[in-house]
Amino acid sequence: MDENMDNQVHNAIVSFIWGIADDCLRDVYVRGKYRDVILPMTVIRRLDAMLEDTKPAVLEMKEKMDAAGITNQWPALCNAAGQAFCNSSQFLLKDLTSRAKKQTLKVDFEAYLDGFSPNVQEILEKFKFRNQIDTMIDADILGAVIEKFISPTINLSLKPVYTDDTMKTIKLPALDNHGMGTVFEELIRKFNEDNNEEAGEHWTPRDVVDLMADLVVMPIADKLMDATYSCYDGACGTGGMLTVAQDRLLTLAKRRGKNVSIHLFGQELQPETYAICKADMLLKGDGEQAEHIAYGSTLSADGNASRQFDFMLANPPYGKSWKTDAEKMGGKKDILDSRFNTYLDDGTQLSMIPRTSDGQLLFLLNNVAKMKNDTSLGSRIAEVHNGSSIFTGDAGSGESNARRYLIENDLVEAIIALPENMFYNTGIGTYIWVLSNKKEDRRKGKIQLIDATSMKSPLRKNMGKKNCEFTTEIRNEIIRIFLEMEQSEISKIFNNDDFGHWAVTVERPLRLRVYPERKIPSGVLKDVEMAAFAEAINELEPTVTLDDWKAFEKATKLKISLLKKVRPYITDRDSNALPIEGEADVELRDTEIVPFTYDGGVQAFIENEVHPYAPDAYVDEKKTQIGYEISFTKYFYKVSELRPMESIIFDLERLEQETNGMLKDVLGGLK
Repeated sequence: MDENMDNQVHNAIVSFIWGIADDCLRDVYVRGKYRDVILPMTVIRRLDAMLEDTKPAVLEMKEKMDAAGITNQWPALCNAAGQAFCNSSQFLLKDLTSRAKKQTLKVDFEAYLDGFSPNVQEILEKFKFRNQIDTMIDADILGAVIEKFISPTINLSLKPVYTDDTMKTIKLPALDNHGMGTVFEELIRKFNEDNNEEAGEHWTPRDVVDLMADLVVMPIADKLMDATYSCYDGACGTGGMLTVAQDRLLTLAKRRGKNVSIHLFGQELQPETYAICKADMLLKGDGEQAEHIAYGSTLSADGNASRQFDFMLANPPYGKSWKTDAEKMGGKKDILDSRFNTYLDDGTQLSMIPRTSDGQLLFLLNNVAKMKNDTSLGSRIAEVHNGSSIFTGDAGSGESNARRYLIENDLVEAIIALPENMFYNTGIGTYIWVLSNKKEDRRKGKIQLIDATSMKSPLRKNMGKKNCEFTTEIRNEIIRIFLEMEQSEISKIFNNDDFGHWAVTVERPLRLRVYPERKIPSGVLKDVEMAAFAEAINELEPTVTLDDWKAFEKATKLKISLLKKVRPYITDRDSNALPIEGEADVELRDTEIVPFTYDGGVQAFIENEVHPYAPDAYVDEKKTQIGYEISFTKYFYKVSELRPMESIIFDLERLEQETNGMLKDVLGGLK
């Protein structure tokens, strides 16, 4: 069957299932909750159709094992079913439609659900599907929903439906696993678009996913071997990125005559989203892949701690607090996880832990920790972030340290700025990071920045906040610019050092003039101290110059502790006084940002940029921090051309004439 025909079949099934919601659920559920019934029921019906032929064999096997007293029956039952899942109840969905009484239907339907193997149970549990049964029974719609799903007008099975017993003319074609995956993903997409407010929560637009998949795969497409590759997404949502990357890899390998197999791995925190992801993989006939999706938080409960992957893609949550994770990991200050801490060559620890209000960089570091170093291709990563990851955080902060680690280890190949309003739930600017630990020679020590903010095609109708998209042509052009390392108005190549700087603390010595005649407020000194102080002042020889603090300190021979107490009351800052050695003036303290690329480094910078204005300034080297940030504005900002003066004067004169005429009319009216 050609692709066009496939699409027609898929669209017909999607429309039919979509219609079930309007037909049966409209008066019982609010629109945003249709998915709670439709998605799990679609999964159940597909599994049901796939298990129909082997049902007798499964029941026979169950009987034998019950008789033999065997407890762990699932492996043998799934084997008898010929699938990665099975159902050991006596029912198929079609057996339940004859149940007239509500209560009988409820009991039998629950027994049917209980018959599914543990991998399906987990999906139903995360969907919270059993919570819907009472609602549907009370509204008397469960029977109707089941009737619709087993309707003879759609075919969710692996076998075609024929017009008659001769089996010559196909009425409804078979739906293979890929087709079922397409149908299921299309349903998810429709629900997501229907619930715009939460669409982007766990769904990255297809055009962005396609671009990301190309960015990780295209540069090494010619190096693919007949081999097995792994693909990972630590914030996998419904698994869309994984399946698109898988398709892309398979297509590119096929074109090059290579036979590759791809294992998908992921982790997801939201229960329903996790259920959809696992269900999608089961529906595509991949029981093993479904087992590779972990549930829980990637940050505090990494489900793939010991694994490494060839390709990694992610759209992690940004601007979202990870405080709960931080607490689970022992509190932000005590996180020792090796994914988020590293050591410099001199043995000092470099903490890469960002502020708890935004954990997006941790997902990137999690991926970096899972890179393969011992393969010829290494690992490739594409990840979407907002601007915070590229510039938030001063030198020495967790964010800046994370950038430092990525750039100093030469892992960043490119960062691509995307147009605004590309995602469903946010209009802000976003960036794709492209990383590799086996850069080709021409990319070593370099980072390519691509400003694709104006490369977009408007959508006819907004989808949530999304009002534009990447067409295939635009995607191909971005990939071309990337692969060719083109230098242009919108693509620039930099050395890693261009993004680094020293944040240096510039001090000035403290200079104080003394006024010994000033009164010390009562209570500052004890009586004994006051007496000692008064005596010392009285005994000072008039010839001693008391211009500065050091001379005063020496002349009085008083204890340092006593002098510290009185100093604030008898001194003022004075730039003409002598400097106090080893003591800096906190009010004059300043921080200077010195780029790594500054000729002559920090010393030259101080001599050229600071000493002409403050000759006594010096750097407190203990406080120097290294920082990294990437600013697209700095490199791609275009100054808009000002209008010529003649044009402005002409407009002003014209306005003056117009308003003058109006003024005459107004005054004439008053007269």
